[in-house]
Amino acid sequence: MTGTSPLPSTRPAPTARPAAERLMDAAFELFDERGYEQTTVEEIAERAQVSRTTFFRHYRSKEEVIFPRHEVLLESIRQRLATSTERTALIAVSDAVRLVLLSYLEEGDRARNRYALTSRVGALRDREIASGARYQRLFREFISSWVGPASLTALQAELMAAAVVAAHNHVLRRWLRGESDDPVTEVDDALADVVRLFTAPEERVGEPGQGTTVVVLQSDRPLDEVLPALRRAVAGE
Repeated sequence: MTGTSPLPSTRPAPTARPAAERLMDAAFELFDERGYEQTTVEEIAERAQVSRTTFFRHYRSKEEVIFPRHEVLLESIRQRLATSTERTALIAVSDAVRLVLLSYLEEGDRARNRYALTSRVGALRDREIASGARYQRLFREFISSWVGPASLTALQAELMAAAVVAAHNHVLRRWLRGESDDPVTEVDDALADVVRLFTAPEERVGEPGQGTTVVVLQSDRPLDEVLPALRRAVAGE
């Protein structure tokens, strides 16, 4: 109508979102359209409407665009484990695993796109495996310091840490493939299985001196109270 100003658009301008997010979206779009190996940093920057310099201000390589939060998650895990006490160590491990799982759940489709991409590109799959090894090492170091060298061998600590990571990865992959409607509950149940593997029976039958009992993991609460949600076993730290 003549003399009437158009209403302002409510749709955000393309550059209104943070550059790091635009770069990530652009990268995944191009990887899907052209393939990972064929996509260049310059093309990602152009699609995101930023300069090449801006790209490298946020990411060191196009590979890092795919795995941008590992360092942040590792630090979050370290901080959570550091706040635990001997009595709440199991809960700290459970919370740390949840932190990683919830990070993927918050990403939604982007996490599923990453899963599809790493499944196709061997170099990215190797990077993801290496990242998983860092999580496992962090859990192994925590478990060793918590239980103590007199009670736990290096191999046992490694096995426990590997089981924790495997439980998380099993549930995460089910969710990524669309096979799980409640991954949080599933990861609680998976961690319950881990605890059952490494919890020594409360009572051993036998006379002193007959045989050897190795206590790998011990809790002053019944197992049924500890899980499926370890976090519910204790009201607070």
